[in-house]
Amino acid sequence: MPLVEHLRELRDRLLRSVVLIVVIFIGLYFFSGDIYMVLVEPLNTLLPDKENASLIATGVASPFLVPLKLAFVMAALLAMPYILHQIWGFIAPALYKHERKLAIPLFITSVILFYAGVAFVYFVVLPLVFGFFTGAGPEGIAIMPDISNVLDFCLKMFFSFGLAFEIPIATFLLVRSGLVSVESLTTKRPYIFVCCFVFGMLLTPPDVISQSILAIPMYALFEMGLLMSRFLPKTTRADADAEKESEASS
Repeated sequence: MPLVEHLRELRDRLLRSVVLIVVIFIGLYFFSGDIYMVLVEPLNTLLPDKENASLIATGVASPFLVPLKLAFVMAALLAMPYILHQIWGFIAPALYKHERKLAIPLFITSVILFYAGVAFVYFVVLPLVFGFFTGAGPEGIAIMPDISNVLDFCLKMFFSFGLAFEIPIATFLLVRSGLVSVESLTTKRPYIFVCCFVFGMLLTPPDVISQSILAIPMYALFEMGLLMSRFLPKTTRADADAEKESEASS
């Protein structure tokens, strides 16, 4: 297709994705208060003194903006499979046959891994982190977290772990493309282990528990990607050129 047709198709796919996000957002906004209470349930259950400790809003517009922000982020997360489907539909015609066969399971796996990272944060990380923070304060200090700060903290953890759980896909693609080899990654394991803790330090709040909870799963996911790369054959350049000639002749 001409360039203008490609741009029109891209525009249409972007508009469909935006419309879906808006529709989901409108539906979620009416329940955004309940969704927020579900989000902060791990923190609410750990507050030491229910009479003197509670969530507060320090900003004038926070009671309105915080649920609005949460509803929008939730809408984007729920629409992610459809958005990825639109991306796939746009780039699929430009891929070779072997690339199309590989891209579909990779897209599905990447979505599952991202959601798995979000679930891991909610059910494992947040209770541990909130338990550490609420229990580390001096005695006699009333704990009253701000609802905006709590939401920002949770969203940062969700996206950090969601992206970290994509490490097996990234590792597999690097090996599959030939940029690195399984043997070279195996010899660099100590450096990758240190890098995981560096990224954990940059992506999480400045405490050892949060950094370790992110860094250790990151390294385990790297090993998973390395294991995947050992068992799946890599397409050589000659195979790609032969397939290109075959598709061009057809």
